[in-house]
Amino acid sequence: MSGRGRKGATAGAPADSGAGGAGAARGDSLRIRAAWMYFIEQKTQSEISEILGIGRVSVIRLLADARARQEVKITIASELAEVTELERALEARFGLSRALVAPLASREADPTPVIGAAIGGYVADLLAPGMTVGVGWGRTLFASLPHLSARPLRDLKVISLLGGVGVARHFNPAEFAWRFASLFQGEGYLIPAPALVDSVATKTALIERCGLNKVLALADRLDMVLVSVGSIVSATTFYRGGYLSDREQGELAGQGAVGDLLFHFFDREGALLDHAINQRVMSVDVDRLRRAGRRVLASGGPDKTEALRGAIALLGPTDLVTDEQTARRLLKAG
Repeated sequence: MSGRGRKGATAGAPADSGAGGAGAARGDSLRIRAAWMYFIEQKTQSEISEILGIGRVSVIRLLADARARQEVKITIASELAEVTELERALEARFGLSRALVAPLASREADPTPVIGAAIGGYVADLLAPGMTVGVGWGRTLFASLPHLSARPLRDLKVISLLGGVGVARHFNPAEFAWRFASLFQGEGYLIPAPALVDSVATKTALIERCGLNKVLALADRLDMVLVSVGSIVSATTFYRGGYLSDREQGELAGQGAVGDLLFHFFDREGALLDHAINQRVMSVDVDRLRRAGRRVLASGGPDKTEALRGAIALLGPTDLVTDEQTARRLLKAG
């Protein structure tokens, strides 16, 4: 089923029950129902387990099998007139090549799932064999993984733009880059260092003496970057992970910080702050990101408006993926 402003799913035809019998037909039905409830209805694996009367492990296997078979494809259409109007307005206001605005069911709805779904369908179409792609991290980008249509892309290189985050296990830069690359059978390149080190001297030593300069040099040839943005006013993954103390957060706020891009903190106008944090981060620098031919920025939510506005000024994205409420706030903020 597909529709305007709604998620759509296309399921493959069930296997021939003549060969597998009723058991095979039931297996096909369970698999499709589990996938529908998980991807479309946003139910948890535990909820699906209870509804279908099967174990949670069985639900996990059904979902993995559905993805492997490519039986369910999920998209978000942007055909609503008001959404299209928002997209055109964002493109004109911020000089974007393309704005993609995902509809929300209500003003209070969490925009992360719909933005993730929009990213998945959009970015997958931008990828091509031989590309070098740099990726960030965070809840929004992780939400895109189930919506990316897997296919082999010859000589695709995927670079994690940020060092590892050990305490935020579910949203680790290395984990996202690896899973993204795996979907397209590409080569993954990681920055084998903490996201934040204790001093500039340590950072310099890691780059110059431990071979990280070779990984970072790959970022000089980026065809595309896919990044999200963190807000200093919310409990984003960076702050939950304990990488920023209350004192440092207060200092950054005092300097006008509104958010971070790969742990590079900036103000409302998109200017990087003169703070020690920005000198100790193990990530690809913003100048390299700006040189990528395609720069996709994806984020949304009430706490992200100021951060997104600053990130747009800082990065100069060619593409913006957000939700309709955030789009309205960005346009109102000017």
